[in-house]
Amino acid sequence: MTASLTYTLGDRQLNRMGYGAMQLAGPGVFGPPSDEAAALEVLRAAVASGVEMIDTSDFYGPHITNQLIKKALHPYASSLTLVTKVGCRRDEKGGWHPAFSAQELTRAVEENLQNLGLERLEVVNLRSMLNVHKPQEGSLEAPLAALLELKERGLIRHIGLSNVTPKQVEDAQQMTPIACVQNLYNLANRQDDELVETLAKQGIAYVPFFPLGGFTPLQSAGLSEVAQALKATPMQVALAWLLQRSPNIMLIPGTSSVAHLQENMAAVKLTLPAQALEILNEMG
Repeated sequence: MTASLTYTLGDRQLNRMGYGAMQLAGPGVFGPPSDEAAALEVLRAAVASGVEMIDTSDFYGPHITNQLIKKALHPYASSLTLVTKVGCRRDEKGGWHPAFSAQELTRAVEENLQNLGLERLEVVNLRSMLNVHKPQEGSLEAPLAALLELKERGLIRHIGLSNVTPKQVEDAQQMTPIACVQNLYNLANRQDDELVETLAKQGIAYVPFFPLGGFTPLQSAGLSEVAQALKATPMQVALAWLLQRSPNIMLIPGTSSVAHLQENMAAVKLTLPAQALEILNEMG
């Protein structure tokens, strides 16, 4: 990867194409994978391909993805940054529930440390669970204060936010520097356009998830047409669009397949011409 495809996360300059480990757990991000050896191979292939940022959480599985990461990659290369998130817990059926109390957040950080084999977490995203499916206004002061106490104890180096509104970002910045924001954003879902721009001016990373989520059939058809013309896959085009959208966008596409991983990584070499950009920009 070239220098133009790097950005600062916290105080580290990292390749903008990272990897999201969520899909390494079982169906519904719950339980173990059907093929552990394949999951370990994907993680090792990701790092070998130039990935310097892996996004994970101890509520993926739960515990499964972090344990796989540790088994595959520990001791970690100095160039690798693990980004985790807290604020959610899973029930015995795989349901997703808020876990915002100081006790729950402390336990989550300690379990992330244990399962990843670390003494300190580089970046911890507070995942707002005021609404499980989308950002919703409401105070995050109490859970942020709990994370700040853990930061003061030396267990966390940088704090980020996930599934949040622009106001929640502003409010959080009154309490602590924010290393990154992780929200739903892609070609078809651009409600965060202004937030992306604001964070870029502040030198803060924006990490979109679900790069192909929420497309209508018509939008999907348009994306496929552009991909066919460029001799690329729709996912590669969607990822390339995000990389060209703003220099502060860092990507964490997930997969449980080495072949799919290699396809995703190839998106960094795809330059979208003006005509393709014009078509893609109209999809939002």
